[in-house]
Amino acid sequence: MMGGHHAASGAAAWVAVASTAPHAFGWYPVTPLGVVTGALLTAGAALLPDLDHHSGTIAHSLPPITKILARMTETVSGGHRRGTHSLLGLAVFVALATALGRITTDVPVFGSVALGAGILSVLLMGFAFKALKIAGGPARSWFLALAFSAFIAVYAPENNDWLPVAVGLGVAVHIVGDLLTHQGVMILWPLRIKRPRSLVRFPVVSKLWRSSGAFSLPLIGAAGSWREWALMVPVTIYAIFGVTIDGMTALTGWSPYS
Repeated sequence: MMGGHHAASGAAAWVAVASTAPHAFGWYPVTPLGVVTGALLTAGAALLPDLDHHSGTIAHSLPPITKILARMTETVSGGHRRGTHSLLGLAVFVALATALGRITTDVPVFGSVALGAGILSVLLMGFAFKALKIAGGPARSWFLALAFSAFIAVYAPENNDWLPVAVGLGVAVHIVGDLLTHQGVMILWPLRIKRPRSLVRFPVVSKLWRSSGAFSLPLIGAAGSWREWALMVPVTIYAIFGVTIDGMTALTGWSPYS
């Protein structure tokens, strides 16, 4: 799946889960401002698994830091669409977010600031702006990432566990998105269960279980296909709509549902 679509799916997932408006499920309710800040961070988290590709778009989002992190991640995870696109990778990302989410500090005027969330957000915002083609050169990328991360650190949701929820949700929808492509993902990495040769003659099995050991449910085909666009256009509209509604509520206290 394309990077911009990963980001949009992450934001949409957060809106659906965290908003209490009628257009969402409200399974993890936060304030309207929490919906906005969480959507931004989850959009970035939905690109986190692609840090396993040293020459990918994400690796060039906040140079030189992201280039260094990408090479390290690629080495540790075994390559693209392996460790970071697995259940183990999901667990590791959530654990890291949990640890960072506990780091707070008191700042005059602003009170308690989510320092750990702010630090992680610099990276994730850089990913999101790069994938959505909002950022220009490195200087602008760093400026936008730092500015939005400061906003998130100050106005983070009050729920203590919101950061691992947002990161876990973003990474999960990324894995699902890539699972829907032909290439699939090694969801059980580091276990690599190769498809037996005897099953090659069954076309359905061959599509679902790749010779590489990856699993796939290729409903959208190749990345960037018309099927992907058909799925992601309404998802993107939903994300924009949800963030706009909650953003208006946070700023003015008025909601179209009231």
